Amino acid sequence: MKGLSKQSLLAGCTIMAIAGSSAASAQVSTPAPNGNAAAPTTQSAPASAAPQTAPAAAAPSNNSIGEIVVTANKREENLNKVGLTITAISGADLAERKISSLQDVAAAVPGLAFAHSADNTPILTLRGIGFNESSLGVYPAVSVYLDQAPLPFPVLASHSSYDLQRIEVLKGPQGTLFGQNSTGGAINYIAAKPTDKFEGGGDISYGRFNQIDGNAYLSGPITDTLKARVAVTGLNADGWQISNTRPYDRNGKQSYVAGRFLADWDASDRVHFALNLNGWQDRSQPQAAQFILLNPQTPSTVQPQELTYPLSPQNPRAADWSTGVITPRSDRKFYQTALRTDVDVSDDVTLTALTSYDHFTQKQTTDGDGSALVISDLQQDNGRIRSFNQEVRLANSSRSSFRWVLGGNFESSHTFEDQILAYDDDSNNSAALNFIHISDVYNKQNIRNLAGFGNVEYDVTSKLTLKAGVRYTDSRNRAEICETDVGDGHIAGLFNGLGSLLGTVPFTPVGSTGPKNGRCTSLNANLVPAAVPFQSTLHQHNVSWRAGADYRLNPDTLLYVNVSRGYKAGSYPVLAAGTESQFLPVVQESVTAYEAGVKASFLDRRVHVNAAGFYYDYKNKQILGKELDPVFGILDVLVNVPKSRVYGFDGDISVVPVHGLTLSGALTYLNSKVQRYVGTNVLGDTVNFAGQRVPFTPKWNYGINVDYRHELGNGGVPFIGFSVLGRSMQDTAVGGSSIVIPASPVVRELPGLVHPFTTNAYATVDARLGYEAPNGAWKVMFWGRNIFNKYYWTNVVTASDASARYAGMPATYGVTFGVKFK
Repeated sequence: MKGLSKQSLLAGCTIMAIAGSSAASAQVSTPAPNGNAAAPTTQSAPASAAPQTAPAAAAPSNNSIGEIVVTANKREENLNKVGLTITAISGADLAERKISSLQDVAAAVPGLAFAHSADNTPILTLRGIGFNESSLGVYPAVSVYLDQAPLPFPVLASHSSYDLQRIEVLKGPQGTLFGQNSTGGAINYIAAKPTDKFEGGGDISYGRFNQIDGNAYLSGPITDTLKARVAVTGLNADGWQISNTRPYDRNGKQSYVAGRFLADWDASDRVHFALNLNGWQDRSQPQAAQFILLNPQTPSTVQPQELTYPLSPQNPRAADWSTGVITPRSDRKFYQTALRTDVDVSDDVTLTALTSYDHFTQKQTTDGDGSALVISDLQQDNGRIRSFNQEVRLANSSRSSFRWVLGGNFESSHTFEDQILAYDDDSNNSAALNFIHISDVYNKQNIRNLAGFGNVEYDVTSKLTLKAGVRYTDSRNRAEICETDVGDGHIAGLFNGLGSLLGTVPFTPVGSTGPKNGRCTSLNANLVPAAVPFQSTLHQHNVSWRAGADYRLNPDTLLYVNVSRGYKAGSYPVLAAGTESQFLPVVQESVTAYEAGVKASFLDRRVHVNAAGFYYDYKNKQILGKELDPVFGILDVLVNVPKSRVYGFDGDISVVPVHGLTLSGALTYLNSKVQRYVGTNVLGDTVNFAGQRVPFTPKWNYGINVDYRHELGNGGVPFIGFSVLGRSMQDTAVGGSSIVIPASPVVRELPGLVHPFTTNAYATVDARLGYEAPNGAWKVMFWGRNIFNKYYWTNVVTASDASARYAGMPATYGVTFGVKFK
């Protein structure tokens, strides 16, 4: 744990002090009328496993830790009876801890990492498994679902964390039930469902940076067979980033609104429909980066303004960005329609059909170099996503000793992204390269996936359960990619000149105007401008599988072991490319995972412990790598790492030592290694990366949560709590912790910066203090996040001459007032 901050060491010691390791919310207590935590209850789901609220807990006999129902196996089961590693966070905890974004979810789940990107697309990594590519149309390694309807691309899940019953985070490959793009795991958002009786509520908050956010919902019956629920959320805040060169200029304004409409209709005793209409609009400013390193691609043509531009101060609010047409801005819109139909074809078998359609559009401008210079800025990053998904499955009742699920999936997705990259102040803007300074590239993908799956569980005895699952997937991705001149003739002139100099066949020079698909400039295999778009089809298939066993040592202790294989589909990049070879896709990656774990309760269920060890054997892991182009220097490219592995353990503990006090902690250890890969590093050197870490795999990751609630005689409940999240350093590029920038008259880097392509070790602390009126009629809460204003960063990106880091949010604090009525 060398290099951990003092806060990290202190937090780690606290974990050991409470014998700890996911958040307190992994075990959810349901308050009983007398204020005690409810005793665990196990209830069987109906054959249909139709959407519904979690079963009510039985009256408690003591201060035990309650349990929660999850749908990890696409049927409702008790969390502590499922032989998988799962972190579940209740809706009440989400609200109390102000968890409202993917970044917040990652902060609450040890082992789950969130990273910003230059394209303003989130990067998720779970137990060291992720994909550090940020184009709109690339599948993640951690899939996200809303009520089992997929949100197949990372940006679609940006605003789903509101009015939820719970969040489930399933760790490890989930390919048999959740599809080929779940090699790292799956995040399931479970929306709060329509209620049998009318109720409503809401809250409003005011905080630092003039942040105003609110939530509201109404729920209840419309007829005897139809129930509905509507929920809305929104946030507005001033910019929190301060320009290093323009002290009165701010960036990072937030402005979004989201809404959800749910309707549950019991058409008959055997037919149930659940409709989910949800969407959001986000006009927030993309976060700007911090300029930490200048390492010119072509030192002989480095521009004077690059050599004198100030590097970023090392504090959370520091940043810089371009102005004018490249001022950071965005307008993102998303809506989803999902319909679930459950038909009980017999007393024991249910047919489920889940149909969903996702529609997303984006218009944005981002600054990628952390300076007011135009070294690598996206003057335009427009795109859209259309995705249709259909799942049909048959399942029998969870009451049976032999439980089975059999089904199929169809997905049709169409993605488009058009980027205009500006680099006026970059060293590539030189006479030798025809003073190129701006280029345009687009990528169209038509993706079709077909899959069939099955899963079985058999109770051999009252204690032993055997499990097995399999999925066959046929995936096809047809891509069209083209880089063009934006109309000034520089790109077209350069590539025409290169074609005349290097080309092996005659060609017709491309122009700078007219239809894009007739003037693509990247050099083809004959080293002449292609003119027509690069077109390619990636067609692959795979078989995911899982086998395992659960053994109930006693009613409070479950032992489990699982072996599984999962796959992540290949994809095409959105890159400004010198040659069409940069447009080649990465092929599908696979992971074979071995895991064994235990879930146990002690001391009359006042203590609950989860622990698991795992080993992941990776083949063809997909990463965003580099290649050295003889004309343009170091360029991005997607690559497959032939062989790598990750092993480690994670565990959590929840303790109720006295009435009203819940202590919990979590710890994840990761040991990752590239076993075979020779490629290009961020300096353009050819390197054997064997023995290096896999990017975004911190060795240590831990969390602590403390909650205390005390019921007064009048039924009111004052409460207090705090949460700690800590991580050790991690590489942001393959081989990052071994890369040292060579000294040069034109190289500039932050003082003391040794390994630029890593994050620092850090720990952040959140806190809350409040009062809840009798029967929850109203509540007031004072809250703070990152209250010690810890400076940390989640990613470092390199684009041409500049490297920049994305800092975490500074300290924020505020007050929330909420009401409920029935």
